[in-house]
Amino acid sequence: MSGGEQKPERYYVGVDVGTGSVRAALVDHSGVLLAFADQPIKKWEPQFNHHEQSSEDIWAACCVVTKNLRETCWDKAGHFFDLPDFLSWKATGVTARSLCSLVCKWTYSAEKGWDDSFWKMIGLEDFVADNYSKIGNQVLPPGASLGNGLTPEAARDLGLLPGIAVAASLIDAHAGGLGVIGADVRGHGLVCEGQPVTSRLAVICGTSSCHMGISKDPIFVPGVWGPYFSAMVPGFWLNEGGQSVTGKLIDHMVQGHAAFPELQVKATARCQSIYAYLNSHLDLIKKAQPVGFLTVDLHVWPDFHGNRSPLADLTLKGMVTGLKLSQDLDDLAILYLATVQAIALGTRFIIEAMEAAGHSISTLFLCGGLSKNPLFVQMHADITGMPVVLSQEVESVLVGAAILGACASGDFASVQEAMAKMSKVGKVVFPRLQDKKYYDKKYQVFLKLVEHQKEYLAIMNDD
Repeated sequence: MSGGEQKPERYYVGVDVGTGSVRAALVDHSGVLLAFADQPIKKWEPQFNHHEQSSEDIWAACCVVTKNLRETCWDKAGHFFDLPDFLSWKATGVTARSLCSLVCKWTYSAEKGWDDSFWKMIGLEDFVADNYSKIGNQVLPPGASLGNGLTPEAARDLGLLPGIAVAASLIDAHAGGLGVIGADVRGHGLVCEGQPVTSRLAVICGTSSCHMGISKDPIFVPGVWGPYFSAMVPGFWLNEGGQSVTGKLIDHMVQGHAAFPELQVKATARCQSIYAYLNSHLDLIKKAQPVGFLTVDLHVWPDFHGNRSPLADLTLKGMVTGLKLSQDLDDLAILYLATVQAIALGTRFIIEAMEAAGHSISTLFLCGGLSKNPLFVQMHADITGMPVVLSQEVESVLVGAAILGACASGDFASVQEAMAKMSKVGKVVFPRLQDKKYYDKKYQVFLKLVEHQKEYLAIMNDD
């Protein structure tokens, strides 16, 4: 949640196997007993003063009491919601779920519905009971109107009028994609102007990044989530790639450098952010060459928190090659540049995997905090070889959410119509095609880094 991470509650189960019964208690972190359950165990007396019990029966009793505890902190739950659906329910009193939440976060199929066998396999078969009432038996596409709109209570809390339309929701990254991917691009000299919307890739880049591509037919991309039907744009299949850390990685590399205190002082003196200062410093030290060429002998593999796409390997680690003894501001600026380039190279890696599986992508649509950084945007254009479209409105996630509301109100006939009307192009950044050869070489090194990392691991694991 946006308010910051909350420490999860910790609970403990104590089990006592006695002569006549098994007892169990649920105890919280402070030692308070919250729930209790017991179950008799069988005893046999085959002859006088000779007693026997069954270990299998004792284990079965342990299982019964533990399940009973769960069903006691468990049966009280009326509904299980993802956050977007919880907020919709608070606003309208309607328990309908968004197709986006259930398809992307749960195991729901837009075509087949819930899979009973999965819940039974993991011991949650009670979710199947009562026609899935606890997890959702009414599923609506994003933008569909919920019930009668705002309840009087919710309207009072929000300072609005009762009955205002409320839309079935989207996950935040998906709302960002919706807010940019359908913009009317006429007059900007973009190749995607004469192509279907499936030629566009929305990249929502902040602490981490999501790469949202849509298709008319399902496309299965190894290492990329989906395809999910109607999970972002109704009627289209969604594939969702991602990078586990992007903005967070840039912060980590910059703030951990020995020259960071000097950077803070100088940026503050100029009333600039540290990244605006670094960008201007790079322009100062690049001299006559393109700024990206400063990293000719410095390369970064960006998976400091594992790889989400397209390798789907959480064991991968970050790599930096080409370090020197210098720790001055020039060194920090070039390491920052190499990190930004590594993230853009990771986006190229994801795009190539999507295209190899059947996508045809020609244009990137960026939104999120990192899209405000001109170096980040230019590196994505140069390294992918594709133009980057930035939205007129920086807060594209909010525009995407408002598009849903506009559809729920009935002001537009479809989400696609609302996207074309409400999404606006702000700026287009074209790639420096004259630098293509350099970035092709950087990409070759990028792929070698992960190849070598796997070789190192194999050597160390070899008996």
